[in-house]
Parts: sequence; C-alpha cells; structure tokens
Amino acid sequence: MMTESQEKILAALLEKIRREFPDAVDAVGIYGSVCTGDTHAKSDLDLLILINDKKAYSLARTFILDDEKIAYDIYCTSYQMLESDAQCNHAHLGKLMDSRIVYARDASASRRIEKLREHARAILSSGMRLKKAGECTERLCRQYAHAMTAGPLGKQRSFAASIIALALDSVMLFNGRYFKKGIKRTFEELDGLKQPKDFCRNIVRIVSSKDEEELKQALTDFVREHIAFMDAARKASCGKDKKPPAKETIGGTYEEMFSNWKNKMGDAAERNDVFSSFMNLAAFQQMFEEIYSGVDIPYSNIMEKFKPENLWENAESFDDALESFAQEYKKIGLPVTCYADADDFAAAYLGR
Repeated sequence: MMTESQEKILAALLEKIRREFPDAVDAVGIYGSVCTGDTHAKSDLDLLILINDKKAYSLARTFILDDEKIAYDIYCTSYQMLESDAQCNHAHLGKLMDSRIVYARDASASRRIEKLREHARAILSSGMRLKKAGECTERLCRQYAHAMTAGPLGKQRSFAASIIALALDSVMLFNGRYFKKGIKRTFEELDGLKQPKDFCRNIVRIVSSKDEEELKQALTDFVREHIAFMDAARKASCGKDKKPPAKETIGGTYEEMFSNWKNKMGDAAERNDVFSSFMNLAAFQQMFEEIYSGVDIPYSNIMEKFKPENLWENAESFDDALESFAQEYKKIGLPVTCYADADDFAAAYLGR
C-alpha cells in the first residue's frame, strides 16, 4: 500500500503525462516493495515509466522530501531497455515481470508489455535459461581475473561485488527464477533453490574479508564452487540433448585429430618442446570437448595426464585417446578414411 506522499507523487506524474506527454508515454507501472508488501518507514516508490519518445525523458526527477527524509528517483524506461530485460541476461526482472500497470496509453501498449513478459517466461521455463546462466558465469570469470590482478583492496572489493552479482544472476536464471524483492531478501529468495556448495556462506566470507589475501582466497573458493556447479549442470543438460554417434555427427573427426596433432606430439617430444606438447594436447582436448557437448560418447580429460617432464608419455597419452576415439567409429561401423599412398588417394578422389 502506498503512503499519502507516494500517492501524491504518482498523481502528479500521471497529470504531467496527460498534460504534456500524452503520446510519448505508453505505460506507467508500480513494482518493488510497494507491490510485494515489503515496505518500511523509509521506502521509496519504484515506477516503470515506459516511453516511446526521447522527449519524455524530461519526466525524470531525483529529489528528496525534506519532511520525510526520503529520496525518490523517477526515471524513464525505453522499449529498448525493457526488451533487453526480456532477454533474461540478468535476474532482476521485477520491473518487467511484476509491475502493476496503473496507466496505459492504449490496449496495444498493454499487449506489447505482456508479449515481452511472455518472452521472458519462455526463456525461464526452457533450456535457454541454462545458456543465460552460463553467459553470466563467463562474465563472472572475467571479473575474477580482474579481481586477482587488481589493487588496492578497494578495487578488489569492487570486482568482488560484480562477481557476487553475476553469480546471483546465474543461480537464479539456472533455477528459472528472478529476484522479486530487495537486497535484504536475497538469501531468502535463494532458499530452497539449487545452488553451488556453500554458496551463501562463501558470499559472506567474501564481504567479510579484511585484507587482500583473505579476499582472494574467499573469491577463489567461491568461483571454483560456482564453476563446478555450472559444469555439472551443463554436462547433465547436454546428456539429455546429445545425438548418438553416427557418420553425420562424428564422421571425419578422427582423421582431423590425426592430421592436426598425431605427428606434432611426436615432433614436440623429439625436440623436448614442452610448450608445443602442452598446446597441441590442449587443442585436442578442446576439439574433443566440442564433439562431446553434442554427441553421446564417453568423456576423456587428456589434460589431466599431461606431464611436462615426460613429453614422450604425452605423445603416448594422445595416441591412447585417439585410439579410444577410433572405437566410436568401430561401434557404428564407420571406416577410417585411409589410402595406401597419394596415388591411391588421387585415384579415389578423381573417381578413377
């Protein structure tokens, strides 16, 4: 329920719209604590003012009511901003999803808002939400890299706040949810949702860190658990949609792996080139990951077997992994494309 002051502010806004911008504002809605009932003595008023013309930005005001010592921030939202929210790139969707519309220029404006809500609901209820959660996690990892190299402590804390915010977005989107209440209710809204191990406890560790070393360790533990959680979720999700091994899904990949890295692994060992050995094996791992993400084959992490002190063993590990992959060809009766020599290839290639 709105206070008397909030009602007067809303009434003034609507009057100004009708008097000066009747065609430039499509809708006005109320969201936030007034709608959720989570108000307190100093609550402000959260408004969706949806405009279709830049001239309506002059409706915006930031001000303080001196008698109540409450500040208000009246700002305008364009359709571009609301459409961006509907893509679910973050989990703060209350303005879009929960606004109680108190003014609409016409029925088409209301229909357009509802269409955006339907789009957001479709993402949150489908596998697309996992993609959105993964994108938040990717941005989180970039912020983590900045936090680990930044200084002084204040700068690191700023990056830490971004990491926490992105992790919260990621977890909420993963669960097909969005934040409906304010920051003080964050942990309550997370209650009962699937989330990384010690998620809330690690957040408290981060914000309670007293120095750079403590903050870095807390961030490292937090990010590690978050990535593990998202990786497990991704693998579980991929398993549901993977295609079976077939000529159309893996044909030519064994030959490509052989071509790209078979001889390079041996060459790196002969030259004792640890860099080449490492990078070639990593490239093979990346290609395997791409295949594994869409095809139902056994998982292999060859990078765990890398040994910088024994490059010949790395070459053998590659050979073993390549042979294991060849078994997937055999399972489906797919022959490896192989020719006795260049003449044999040329004859086959030219259809002779």
